[in-house]
Amino acid sequence: MKEPITLETLREKLKDWKGCALHKTANPVLGEGNPHATVMFIGEAPGQKEDELGRPFVGAAGQFLDELLGTIGIERKDVYISNVVKYRPPANRDPTPEEKEQCMPWLMLEMALIKPRVIVPLGRHALGHFFAKLSITDGHGKPQALRPAEGDKESVWAFPIYHPAAALHNGNLRQALFDDFKALKTFLDEQGIKPKP
Repeated sequence: MKEPITLETLREKLKDWKGCALHKTANPVLGEGNPHATVMFIGEAPGQKEDELGRPFVGAAGQFLDELLGTIGIERKDVYISNVVKYRPPANRDPTPEEKEQCMPWLMLEMALIKPRVIVPLGRHALGHFFAKLSITDGHGKPQALRPAEGDKESVWAFPIYHPAAALHNGNLRQALFDDFKALKTFLDEQGIKPKP
């Protein structure tokens, strides 16, 4: 009998996966958080700190994300956080379209296991997978309907937000991020979606 796929077995399988050339220069980083989360945050790729610790969003951008979550009364343990690409690109360069495509099945498996009601793409790389024609500048802070999940009557939403790292490089985006998180909280409240502790 085949063992069911869990986040833990996914993490183990990713360690042995050689389907993306980045595995030669970086450690695998799967998402982490509440396995029953209603809200899932998706970034672009691990950075140096994430590569070292094997955990997503633990560097400066991750600390800022924790701060942003705190402003709307959500703790990191209530949500699930992952990245499109599962390895750090050299020198933190942008992931290539090929690298994103190669790693996408891992993210899709995570989403299938978590079954979030709201997906929060952080930045243009994550947003591009869900809405190829929507720019992060135009789409941030506004809910976008995705197809209803299979066998699920409730809609699944995307709520794009700038990547926290963008505000670390461009201080002008800080307020936009705080505003977007406030808008996310309002949206969750309107939809009756509560992050599960």
